[in-house]
Amino acid sequence: MFKARSPRKVAEMEAVVDNFWLRRGYSAMTFFGFIVAPSAQEADAINRNAYPYLKNHEMIHLRQAQSTHNSWLCFYCLYLWYWLRALHLNRRQRNAAYRLNPFEIEAYDHERDLHYLERCGPRGANGWRTEARKKPRQRLEEYLKL
Repeated sequence: MFKARSPRKVAEMEAVVDNFWLRRGYSAMTFFGFIVAPSAQEADAINRNAYPYLKNHEMIHLRQAQSTHNSWLCFYCLYLWYWLRALHLNRRQRNAAYRLNPFEIEAYDHERDLHYLERCGPRGANGWRTEARKKPRQRLEEYLKL
């Protein structure tokens, strides 16, 4: 089912069903150029663009992978690195490691801007780099002020 294609070779991500990889409470996730959905109904709705903000959020992750040396492996290693660096903050804020991940911050900040990806250009989405320069505790303080 999952053929590893380089991020630049993926123009549009197809939604597929695979609830093994999807944690409870999450609607979808990007997985090597596919959007993984928890059910066939959800996957069909994403493919019909019934959830444009969700699709945009996942497409931002695709563009972020393009900005990390056009490598899924590099993207996921960095994602894991930022998640682990913020894991200790889960005691202060539920799901902090996920919500404070620079990749997720950029995706959530721009998921409702359906023209964001057009403005990113060919090098991919790079807004995560600004957040990555901050320490996890600083990102938490900014998140709590919202």
